[in-house]
Amino acid sequence: MSTRLGVLGWPVAHSRSPAMQNAALRAAGLDGWHYQRLPVPPQLLGELVRALAGSGFAGANVTIPHKQAALALSDEASEAARQIGAANTLTFGRDGFIAAENTDAPGLIAALASSPRGQRAMVLGAGGSARAAVWALREAGAAEVMVWNRTGARAESLAADLGARAVASPQPAELLVNCTSVGLTEAGELERSATGGDALNQLGLTFDALDEYSYVVDMVYRSRSKTPLLAAAEARGLPALDGLDVLVAQGALSFELWTGQPAPLEAMRAAVRGDEDS
Repeated sequence: MSTRLGVLGWPVAHSRSPAMQNAALRAAGLDGWHYQRLPVPPQLLGELVRALAGSGFAGANVTIPHKQAALALSDEASEAARQIGAANTLTFGRDGFIAAENTDAPGLIAALASSPRGQRAMVLGAGGSARAAVWALREAGAAEVMVWNRTGARAESLAADLGARAVASPQPAELLVNCTSVGLTEAGELERSATGGDALNQLGLTFDALDEYSYVVDMVYRSRSKTPLLAAAEARGLPALDGLDVLVAQGALSFELWTGQPAPLEAMRAAVRGDEDS
């Protein structure tokens, strides 16, 4: 009997999680396991999650825009997921029981080149990934965590919930973390912004303004090219971390939750950087 896993999102066609997790399952010798994309619009999320829980799925990752809704659908949630207010990992029991966890937060800290302790951090966005980033940075000892969002009220709500400071425009900091979906789409597809400059503007940034940061993290990733933010950071000579590194770190934690086995990190890293898509 096969055991199934997947990633819930809308859109989800870009996700490298299937390649990464299937490579991990093979490396761990779990031949009867398979991980797949699960595209689902917001209005059908609850129905699909409950169906998965009762139809042989062991668990699912959750991506944009479902992370906050996924937490609300769970029967039990970790303390971290409850405090963050969002879940990116669901585990299903045989009786349809749904447990929620957030591996985005520890995954981000694990992927950073160094500890954010004592640093100022500027987080862009106010969705589930932003909530995880703000909570993780605060818990890791950041001196101050600021939040900016195009809809200011959402930034203010997040900041009030998690002990951060909402700002009207991105402020100078040691660490810049993009948690929005800007830059998600590959060139040549339906793009929210036609150019890299337009994408930076959607983040409240300009090319020159990147010099106000020491380290740039983009939670968004692309399989064939750099995001506009990472391309701009590279052009300015700034150290940067792309979303694939964070994906591996959080995905490894999800893998261990579902399987009870250590995550084969090298296989996972190779898969997200390669062309494998099974």
